[in-house]
Amino acid sequence: MSQNDVYNIEPTKENPRSSEGAFVTLTNGRILFCYTQFYGGAADESPARLVGIESGDGGKSWSVPREILINDGGNNVMSVSLLRLKSGRIALFYLKKNSWIECLPYVRFSEDEAKTWSAPTLMTAAPGYFVLNNDRVIQLSSGRLVAPLAFHRSKGTDPHSSRSFDARAVALWSLSDDEGKTWREARSWWALPVASGTGLQEPGVVELADGALLCFARTDKGAQYEMRSTDKGETWSAPVAGPLLSPVAPASIKRLPNSARLIALYNDHSGRITFPKGKRTPLTLALSDDGGKSWHGHREIETDPDGWYCYTAIHFLEKTILLGYCAGDKVVGGLNRLRIRSISLP
Repeated sequence: MSQNDVYNIEPTKENPRSSEGAFVTLTNGRILFCYTQFYGGAADESPARLVGIESGDGGKSWSVPREILINDGGNNVMSVSLLRLKSGRIALFYLKKNSWIECLPYVRFSEDEAKTWSAPTLMTAAPGYFVLNNDRVIQLSSGRLVAPLAFHRSKGTDPHSSRSFDARAVALWSLSDDEGKTWREARSWWALPVASGTGLQEPGVVELADGALLCFARTDKGAQYEMRSTDKGETWSAPVAGPLLSPVAPASIKRLPNSARLIALYNDHSGRITFPKGKRTPLTLALSDDGGKSWHGHREIETDPDGWYCYTAIHFLEKTILLGYCAGDKVVGGLNRLRIRSISLP
């Protein structure tokens, strides 16, 4: 597996952080990558908008950023997923972060290949603080949309104080059977069944070849915890530690097109190679041919011990895979540099 073109979006004084994005291929063959562009600081609660860049050569070069969505949140808008729906429309999912006690998932739609977007649709009826990671929403073979969410309860009422925020998350799922017009919660939700400071944070989901669903979430227990569904996301099994051993960092898993094989990008802390404890490095690619029960073919995409690699978007082209991920370090800050890398299909 060769590692080919690399494109970096470096932090600047005007935009001190560019992070977590998602890809979609437009009908004209160009690739749109949408990401969060911060302009008033580099913290998660700093002001930020959604911008997009395009490539007409398979990810070798990219256009200058254009604004996709203005900041209409109390703090920012961030954490985008792009999804080409079966109807042909493009869906844009994102978070509107209003305060330390309110963060809400929304979706908008484009009928004209990401030139304009519809009014926002709120994806949950409940108030509170919900996290929907970038490049996380999927459409099942049945047409159902599944959005994995982490819910964080509030410990206080002050919207401006981080003390009001509880980092311990529960996992739940928002479902839509009409391509995002209306949403409802799945019947299951789960808390981590062991003592933890994180709970089940930043969950992701993938549909397996047999139609079952695999959900995975980052924890502080040394592994991604997993939950599975055999009824299209209505109910989920209890969380258990999975085979991907990692720090408190999100994994990304997708199924290769027209294949049962899964591809995962994560920080491998299994001991297979040397790693700095607690750091989001190395960035490792692994493959599974049994629905995520075991993984093989491990390859390191990034190995800098001072690096910080996370929030990976995965996009399949005909012969290559595009990865978009945070690739910071001690100098620029862990989340402040965004990297797009092209690798060959495994």
